Amino acid sequence: MDVPHRQIRAVHTEETVTVYQAYSPAVAGPAVAAQTFVPPFKRERMTWIKPSFLWMMYRSGWATKPGQERVLAIEITRQGFEWALAHSCLSHPGPGTDRTGWAERLRRSPVRIQWDPERDLHLNALPYRSIQIGLSGEAVGRYAGEWITRITDVTGRVRAVHAAVRGGGPVTGLLPAERPYPVPADLMRAIGA
Repeated sequence: MDVPHRQIRAVHTEETVTVYQAYSPAVAGPAVAAQTFVPPFKRERMTWIKPSFLWMMYRSGWATKPGQERVLAIEITRQGFEWALAHSCLSHPGPGTDRTGWAERLRRSPVRIQWDPERDLHLNALPYRSIQIGLSGEAVGRYAGEWITRITDVTGRVRAVHAAVRGGGPVTGLLPAERPYPVPADLMRAIGA
């Protein structure tokens, strides 16, 4: 399978995109109950959303790292997701980038984009990238206040996949069915894809 070096892969429908975050039970429990992020979640901090399930497993250590013991699948509107992409700036300037223009965009943008190596089932780096989207300021307010349509605690699924991987068993049907997300052409350049 020939995968582009930078491509958004996610579970998505005509209306929503699923992203993942990992939190402590103190943050995750109230978020699931309220179906949005409420205190002790802090809107004034940058929050990172990840469309890749396996990258989230890498980041959270299969939901074992302190403060990341609960993994949430957050369905957000495609409209909100694409707003985030349109209002983003790459965390690091690419080759040939006008650094002055990039620095100004970085200062103004409420969204950061990072492309990190995608991960396999054993959390080894793959030769292509997965997007991480950092939301701050206005973007966090829109995320928690407008975009979220559903929050599901998928920690049980995380443990089932991890147990299957450790035991050498099949993971068929356990992994989310991620597929390429159709990024509008005008946003491809903005996100460095």
